[in-house]
Amino acid sequence: MNTVYNDFESKIGVFFNNKDLLKQAFIHRSYINEQKDSGLEHNERLEFLGDAVLELVVTDFLYKKYPSVAEGRLTAYRSALVRTESISRSARNMGMNDLLLLSKGEAQDQGKARDYILANTFEAYVGAVYLDQGYDLARDVIANHLLDNIEDIIKEGSWRDAKSYVQEKSQELYNETPRYELVSSEGPDHAKNFVMAIYFGDRKIAEGSGNSKQKAQQSAAQAALTKEGWDEE
Repeated sequence: MNTVYNDFESKIGVFFNNKDLLKQAFIHRSYINEQKDSGLEHNERLEFLGDAVLELVVTDFLYKKYPSVAEGRLTAYRSALVRTESISRSARNMGMNDLLLLSKGEAQDQGKARDYILANTFEAYVGAVYLDQGYDLARDVIANHLLDNIEDIIKEGSWRDAKSYVQEKSQELYNETPRYELVSSEGPDHAKNFVMAIYFGDRKIAEGSGNSKQKAQQSAAQAALTKEGWDEE
């Protein structure tokens, strides 16, 4: 077994009985496509299993931690906790990025595509732990490396879809449906920055920016929530 996997086991504190399962968790389909005679298997079946374990663990955790929170908000908490950004951040902190087996092309991409791969790898790893040593240890891995993210998610309000919430509040309080207007668009096509303004009727509330119009709208909506004092609710 490669030293890098041994080091990973020591860092995480989970030592596999079946070392092949551990390695498989980090094998991306693209690697197999370039190494057709390797005899190895990619991690997608493990990911399928780990995703189910992850959903159960997170659901159980949220149900017990927030006994007075309604189902709708618990669902939003869960979605935020298991989204790509949250899981890939945990995977990076665990050191998974250094263990990935990828094609040469995939290895060059360090952006959103890598975050997606890391999130899937985290799920595959959870599936591998579940198969190798059972549910309790898989639950502990998730608890130790992911569940604490919920504190920041709630503090930042990132569990809430800002556009949907600001529309709900503006219609309720002002009988207005928010509209968005493009303020500016600057930079080359591959690195453009958009600024969008949000209006309630003719009243401009706030602006937001992002590398796409959709992200700029979300940013503007979040700014509107803050300005109106709705992000504290």
